[in-house]
Amino acid sequence: MPSPFPGMDPYLEGSWGDVHNRLAAQISDQLGRLLEPHYVAQLTTRNVTGYLDPSEITLFHPSVEDGLEQSSGSGWAPSGLHIDPPGLVMSLPVSTEVPVMTVEVRDTQRHRLVTSIELLSPVNKREPGLSEYRRKRTTVIDGGVHLLEIDFFRRGERPMAAELPEAPYFVFLTRAKRHQVEIWPIQFQETLPTVPVPLNGSDPDVPLDLGAAFREIYDEARYHLTIDYHQGPVPPLSTDDALWADRLLYSAGRR
Repeated sequence: MPSPFPGMDPYLEGSWGDVHNRLAAQISDQLGRLLEPHYVAQLTTRNVTGYLDPSEITLFHPSVEDGLEQSSGSGWAPSGLHIDPPGLVMSLPVSTEVPVMTVEVRDTQRHRLVTSIELLSPVNKREPGLSEYRRKRTTVIDGGVHLLEIDFFRRGERPMAAELPEAPYFVFLTRAKRHQVEIWPIQFQETLPTVPVPLNGSDPDVPLDLGAAFREIYDEARYHLTIDYHQGPVPPLSTDDALWADRLLYSAGRR
């Protein structure tokens, strides 16, 4: 059963670790068929240490119950003594190491990195991972490598240090040795775009169909069996987007 949303499904942000890995693998597979014999698309993984809000722990560690197990104490106190309960309990960000997967397009003759495809995640969009990612971003671009960034996660700070239009999702393409960025803002109501993946020299761009990749992983993972569309997504939608999503889900029979 397909997602009821025409493009990115905001409910999948709650399972981002699984979505991230499946989408990276699907992108690599889709591109691999178009790139041979002169290029290959390969998956690489690096560990990034960052701070996650406790509500985000299960995005990457689903076996951890809520990411935290807070103790309320035994309730015991020495006879005749009184302990005042706290007026407020706040959750602290949790330091965790998260594996982040990247798709690398390399030429088969010299195995040189031609294009790096990054799927942004919470650790890329919040300190200290944000600074680490920005340094990597600069290294990639200065090294003459094309950089395609896919940001399907609403929380956190965009790595682009520029004013952007209002949109929940973005795709950014920085071509090697060009002082400009091509930007695809994506609204909830829109289908996911087919974007170019640049190659060496005069070789033409190859198309990356993000909509097809997303539909494939949604079916592959059987997300329709685990997502509760009767609840709102996290983070919540704006009032207008929530009304639109409500009508969409009712018409699709998901509510």
